[in-house]
Amino acid sequence: MTKPPWPLRPARAAATLGILACLLALSGCSGSPGPRPSAGAGTPSPTLPAPAPRVGSCHQLGYAAAARSTDTGPVVSCGRPHTAISYYVGSYNPVQDGHLLTIAAGSIQAQLARRCTVHLRSYLGGGREALRLSRLQAVWFGPTPAQTRTGAHWFRCDVVAPAEGQRLESLPRSLRGSLTGRGLDRWGTCGTTSPSRANFQQVACSSRHTWRAIRTVDISGARYLAKSATDAGNTTCKDAASTRAKGALKYTWSFQWPSRAHWSSGQRYGYCWIPDAN
Repeated sequence: MTKPPWPLRPARAAATLGILACLLALSGCSGSPGPRPSAGAGTPSPTLPAPAPRVGSCHQLGYAAAARSTDTGPVVSCGRPHTAISYYVGSYNPVQDGHLLTIAAGSIQAQLARRCTVHLRSYLGGGREALRLSRLQAVWFGPTPAQTRTGAHWFRCDVVAPAEGQRLESLPRSLRGSLTGRGLDRWGTCGTTSPSRANFQQVACSSRHTWRAIRTVDISGARYLAKSATDAGNTTCKDAASTRAKGALKYTWSFQWPSRAHWSSGQRYGYCWIPDAN
């Protein structure tokens, strides 16, 4: 299993909830105002926006649920099994061209992808390369359409760790700073066999493995699987493997392109792999 393209979820059609003026204006959209309630008559209480999630909250998400744009599941105790931790909560502007957009709108999804990724690097530590090499990824959620109509415009960024078999790994109470120091020994990306084999699967480096991803290679200005980019990737990975070999005359390496799904979602870097029996 390759890492699912959650950090760059496919853009969805921009779903609108109607003209903002019609939805949010206190006096209504059009027409004359209705009769005023008589003294003593009951009047409906205004609907309050759904409260924003709390940073540090934990969630028990399934693999498929992590790719959705909303999550209505309960918060769980971080001392109990959980697969997601909310590391950042922010707000976004849901109004574009006078329309109130749902969280699933492509333009909002792209905005949240950037913001959640930036904050994930800060939360985990270690920098961009460490995050690329890790199994830890950002997913994000926002209010439901009904909550958006009542004025909610928060979003929450969660960190998850995809595992083999289309599941998510259980997480500790917190992952803050987990990619600093030797954090990749626990959360790095390793392989069950050579990346060239059909039964190859990516796993966390704390799991049993035989290969390890040691660096990434940027790919720009090339079509998918272009020979020139493959040759450049192999050269870079050979040099990285030579450095790791510390003077040994024989060493093995492999350059791996991103999956087609990741390429389509915007990933423009591949991996350098070396044998690493644990």
